[in-house]
Amino acid sequence: MDDSPGRGRGDPSDAFAELREAIAADPANAAFTAMGWRPLLFGSPSSRVLIVSQAPGRRAQESGIPFNDASGDRLLRWLGVTRAEFDDASRFAIVPMDFYYPGKGASGDLPPRRGIAEVWHPRILSLMRPRLTILVGAYAQRFHLGARRAPTLTETVRAWREYGSETVPIVHPSPLNVGWQQRNPWFEEELVPDLKGRVADALRRP
Repeated sequence: MDDSPGRGRGDPSDAFAELREAIAADPANAAFTAMGWRPLLFGSPSSRVLIVSQAPGRRAQESGIPFNDASGDRLLRWLGVTRAEFDDASRFAIVPMDFYYPGKGASGDLPPRRGIAEVWHPRILSLMRPRLTILVGAYAQRFHLGARRAPTLTETVRAWREYGSETVPIVHPSPLNVGWQQRNPWFEEELVPDLKGRVADALRRP
């Protein structure tokens, strides 16, 4: 991987390192590059589980480590893996809808910028053959499920079984969504155990 923080996730010669350099050089990201920020794209062509997330939080952006916060702690619990396993590029890839922290909004962080995923996700995903894809939040679900997405995030997540064995839509693990989880106890009772099983299977299969 490159010399940015979080360098333990990949090989400097891999295709993801080249993609990070290309993303950093994109004029659309010039302001972030000028600040010394690096794009948070992690994984390798051999990653078994793909996590399509929203956008880095500020703590993750500054550390260069994805989900390096309370959201990450909750996500690891939902996946049933350790931080060491999560940080292994042969196991997990993290491909956000925007590769940079978008800033603070009136209620939480701003949404990912439009047009970023449209440019880069096809190029990134063409390098991969993940066994399981986890779509975190409405932005990832809207982009990757398209017309198959239900009218609301809750309906989409609740219908997770309808998307096949290789795709799971989930709510964002942000502490801001604790209320949503309390109103939807089926998520922890039904979806999370199923998700853990799918992750374990994807990581175990040769």
